[in-house]
Amino acid sequence: MRDILVTYHNRLNEQKKLFLNKLTQHLTDLEYNIISSSTLADSISTLKHNARIVSYIVDWESVELKQLEVIAELNPDLPIFLIDTHQNELDLELSNFNLNLDFLQYDQHLTKEDTNRIVNAINDYLNIITPPFTKELMRYVNSNKYTFCTPGHMAGTAFTRSPVGAHFHDFFGANTFKADISISVPELGSLLDHTGLHKEAEEYISETFNSDYSYIVTNGTSTANKMVGLYSASDGDTILVDRNCHKSICHFMMMTDVIPIYLRPTRNAYGILGGIPQSEFTAKEIQNKIDSSPIQAQWPTYAVITNSTYDGLLYNTEYIKRTLKVNKLHFDSAWVPYTNFHPIYKGKYGMCTSAIGEQIIFETHSTHKLLAAFSQASMIHVKGKIDKDVMDECYMMHTSTSPLYQITASCEIAAAMMRGERGYNLINRSIKRATNFRQEIKKLKAESKDWYFDVWQPENIEHPECWELMPHDKWHGFKNQDINHMYLDPVKVTIITPGITNNQLSDFGIPAEIVSMFLDDHGVIVEKTGPYSMLFLFSIGISRPKSMKLLTILNNFKSAFDKNQSVRNMLPNLYSRYPQFYQNMKIQELAKRIHGLMQQYNLPKMMYHAFDFLPHIEMTPHNAFKKLIKGETKTVKLRDLENHTSAVMILPYPPGVPLIMPGEKVTQESRGVLDYLILLENIGREVPGFETDIHGVEKDQDGNLCIKVLIL
Repeated sequence: MRDILVTYHNRLNEQKKLFLNKLTQHLTDLEYNIISSSTLADSISTLKHNARIVSYIVDWESVELKQLEVIAELNPDLPIFLIDTHQNELDLELSNFNLNLDFLQYDQHLTKEDTNRIVNAINDYLNIITPPFTKELMRYVNSNKYTFCTPGHMAGTAFTRSPVGAHFHDFFGANTFKADISISVPELGSLLDHTGLHKEAEEYISETFNSDYSYIVTNGTSTANKMVGLYSASDGDTILVDRNCHKSICHFMMMTDVIPIYLRPTRNAYGILGGIPQSEFTAKEIQNKIDSSPIQAQWPTYAVITNSTYDGLLYNTEYIKRTLKVNKLHFDSAWVPYTNFHPIYKGKYGMCTSAIGEQIIFETHSTHKLLAAFSQASMIHVKGKIDKDVMDECYMMHTSTSPLYQITASCEIAAAMMRGERGYNLINRSIKRATNFRQEIKKLKAESKDWYFDVWQPENIEHPECWELMPHDKWHGFKNQDINHMYLDPVKVTIITPGITNNQLSDFGIPAEIVSMFLDDHGVIVEKTGPYSMLFLFSIGISRPKSMKLLTILNNFKSAFDKNQSVRNMLPNLYSRYPQFYQNMKIQELAKRIHGLMQQYNLPKMMYHAFDFLPHIEMTPHNAFKKLIKGETKTVKLRDLENHTSAVMILPYPPGVPLIMPGEKVTQESRGVLDYLILLENIGREVPGFETDIHGVEKDQDGNLCIKVLIL
């Protein structure tokens, strides 16, 4: 059902009422939903919050044309029909031509013709706003062609032959299956060859995201990263790698025998991932790393930087482009596909300026993460001159020959949503909503007489911006912070629980995992939970009611915690899994038990020093992986890992950042990494239900965490 908004005064005469009743009845018969309003202010509010409105009909005597100018900012393509009794003389100004205006008069004999004009205008409107690939996909679906090719469900028909299939079909809806079509359909071109409408879609996306070239990737940014890596480096090449990189970059290194040189970021007492210091990007420091590499290395051909970090820290990318002397520079920007659409992000993302000289800049986006697209929808953006034939080969090696066209279309629609003023308004709304939520938390904390939640941010945020991490500010907790280097994205909101003060553990603490479980039991899912922090993403899909609900549940937690309710009442899902352990336990006892473990291991000190020294590289990840495939491994307990060379990648999830790479050995010098993993194991053993998901480890029969190491 599509909506049409109609504005008129309640004091209309009978002639006007009859006309409007007749017109709206015709439109209702065509399955349009009519929304009535008596004031322009109400109409503007409705237009802001209802994206399904496809036309606006307004009594000309109710408004002045100048008052409609705000609609040009909200949706300049929306067809607007002004109705008048006598079709007064037009008094148009230049600004009025920014509106899609047409005119009707109150004449009952013309309602059918007027209905046709309105419907035609709506069709033109939908045609204008729908990008090329999606438009043709919709047309193809509506053509109802008989196909004798894949997929086997034949536009969903096969599902309807079975009771469970019919149930599945009805749940997702007919168009979901009708749009799942074969790559054999010539009208849509080829995603693999980047031809036809697929090519038009990628050109449309490139124009939107300010790139020279863009690629749609239908199996996630993990795959997009491997495509870029495969194009940028081959066996024997030295590459620069952000040590806080996503595991997909590590998988690329396991597939290709490259020599990694790691750029080492910082962490704070909360375990929040920090940025790479500016000095790490200089030629002098890179040469020092090459000279001290245990594997013979050369000047790197390729560098990959995570921007933003999981926790929302953005780099001054212009400094990195100028300073880092590599030909191929890759920003893994999975978490920030929206940076091109708001001025606060200027200079903080890969595509914001041209490549320098012969440099090629790549930026990979998880379109689905914080824009509106299906899961696995991803993009590669490029600035600079690339060998397109080689890039296409790298692309085809990692993509499916049977892509899901709905994912392709959702990438294109995500771009269409971001174009022009509408895209800015969407992102601006998210930024304001996140900033308002931050201010609400700060306000409640100031009013609280004892403990309350806090927000990881500068003390005074007067208006939305990307807040710089200044060297002497205490709030961020990073040592030796560079000026004009790192900035906090306002839409990534990190809530802090009590437990750490001035980078030291307090006597009183509430580990964040307890709060996360409470939120989960009340229908709120946290993106990432650290020891005393929780990350919430204020994407364009977050509404004010959702943010207020989150605030309400946080307040409910405080109230229940202060009353020291039982674990059984506060965390029923946890209790149902371990009823004997939590039979008589109160919530404050649970918090004290986990906080005590943090004190025992001195978590802040561990966070600061766990990454002072990286594990020793014995061989490249690729060579270690080859030994794993050949079975040249044995299994040891995690606690006995020191002086063994790991055969696998070890990473706690989230955030999916590797702590130990295949081919690396934990020595006494780098023991801090192992101690941190042992802390996670002990918490899971001593407090059931609070285990951390650590990729690369497995449990033995006695519940000990074990790991495969190489037999050398």
